[in-house]
Amino acid sequence: MSRAYQDVTVGEELPELSIPLTRTMIVATALASRDYQDVHHDPSLALERGSKDVFMNILTSNGLVDRYVTGWAGPAAVVKKIKIRLGAPNYPGDTMVLTGTVSAKDDDGRRVEISVKGVNSIGPHVTGTVVVQLPEGSDA
Repeated sequence: MSRAYQDVTVGEELPELSIPLTRTMIVATALASRDYQDVHHDPSLALERGSKDVFMNILTSNGLVDRYVTGWAGPAAVVKKIKIRLGAPNYPGDTMVLTGTVSAKDDDGRRVEISVKGVNSIGPHVTGTVVVQLPEGSDA
């Protein structure tokens, strides 16, 4: 079921989403997004380049943020903008917990801005905002 624009309030918190960070997920999503940079799939080369292990690529982080917000907003939501910044790497064996808060609403176009943060055991991995257009109540 989709969220209706008029039912969303500024300050509303989205439910947390915990994402286990497996080596398979990190490698597979890098390759699926055609990011063949060795630090995303080769542990020994990642070490040579100064990382403690392979780490998640930005395209996967962006996709997970999109999934998180659209999972809350529902299938009728249209993503209009995603703006993220990366921080601490997502390494295998950790968990990233995504949280979000409705930070703004724009009645022209039924747009809702959600501030999102994904944190792992090292600290914030991803922070940013997502703007979605939500349906009116009768469309939800």
